[in-house]
Amino acid sequence: MMSDVAYVGLGSNLNDPSAQLLSALSSIHKHAQICIQACSHLYASEPMGPKDQPEFVNAVCKITTSLTPIELLDALQLIENEHGRKREGEQWGPRTLDLDILIFNNITMSNDRLTLPHYDMVHREFVLVPLFELAPDMLMQDGRNLATWVAKCSLSGLRRLSTKIDYSSIAA
Repeated sequence: MMSDVAYVGLGSNLNDPSAQLLSALSSIHKHAQICIQACSHLYASEPMGPKDQPEFVNAVCKITTSLTPIELLDALQLIENEHGRKREGEQWGPRTLDLDILIFNNITMSNDRLTLPHYDMVHREFVLVPLFELAPDMLMQDGRNLATWVAKCSLSGLRRLSTKIDYSSIAA
């Protein structure tokens, strides 16, 4: 039974980023132990790291799963690899696909492979805004509402694209 709820951040800035995200969502949907519940709009954002790279396209999806957090991480990294993800070069450099587990139930954990909730999402408007779109009443693990976090982030480098992902069409 897929009773665990997780939120996954998606990002890309290479090889038609919007198409990369749609393809990644299709791959996520095809996994037997993951069910997509909702997807945010796509958002364009300035690169976090080196500025001499294309802007990113980002989104967040809500899933249910029967996988453990590490099993989900493995599944997402396999999808990244299938989309040509290279784990070399500069941190926060260009990439075909980046899939991050943001929240998994109310689990707090940290090891050499995974930190939950995502270690730096409070500083990432390209994560907070699409997450807020999906879960505006979410209470974060620090006891504050997600809206409080969103209100404190800079939105200057973020713009919502007209594309709202119809996750039901991904199944087709």
